Amino acid sequence: MKKFAVIVAGGSGSRMNNPTPKQFLLLKGKPVLYYSIHTFLKSYDDMQVILVLPEDHIAAGQEIIDAFFENSRIKITIGGSTRFHSVQNGLKLADEESIVFVHDAVRCMLSIDLVHRCYDAAMENGSAIPVISCKDSVRIVSAHGNESLDRSAVKLVQTPQTFHSKILLPAYQIDYKDKFTDEAMVVEAFGLKVKLVEGEENNFKITRPADLLIAEQLL
Repeated sequence: MKKFAVIVAGGSGSRMNNPTPKQFLLLKGKPVLYYSIHTFLKSYDDMQVILVLPEDHIAAGQEIIDAFFENSRIKITIGGSTRFHSVQNGLKLADEESIVFVHDAVRCMLSIDLVHRCYDAAMENGSAIPVISCKDSVRIVSAHGNESLDRSAVKLVQTPQTFHSKILLPAYQIDYKDKFTDEAMVVEAFGLKVKLVEGEENNFKITRPADLLIAEQLL
């Protein structure tokens, strides 16, 4: 089946203490954004990448594509005011029945194996949300105080969140709500359940300077 990877690269460099958005920072001589694109293109020969960028960084994204990739398999579109609207814009280019991956560009340590695992699960179940177990003790805070939770029942959510287009595209026609922080929440609000699959410890987000150092060592 046709495959689209919608890579959302709308973050800023605020927590990196760097004016350059984190997806454009260099990691082993290549922009962070390069690694996610590379992994998706290598995972399947018929994978198409849809890169969602802030309008004022379109030119920088095009330079990365021109420098490192055969751009016939990559399209760029402009992001929106929220993640929901950025993904919505990207999905407009997923114009065939397909399996659609939605991925954070700054999860640059994504593996081909995880892409394949998500694809297989989405083909079977309609969706695949990679998660990892929580290692820390967890407490929930409310107006009445706080209480501990059973951490074995808590999962940490990653990307690529993967869906059959017949599920994801209609789901993104619903009205936006502030609580929508990922695609799984949108699909659940649309009235459908999602399938969890095993994620990877190394599939972390680059958010702080130390994360770049860890990714460099892993590479």
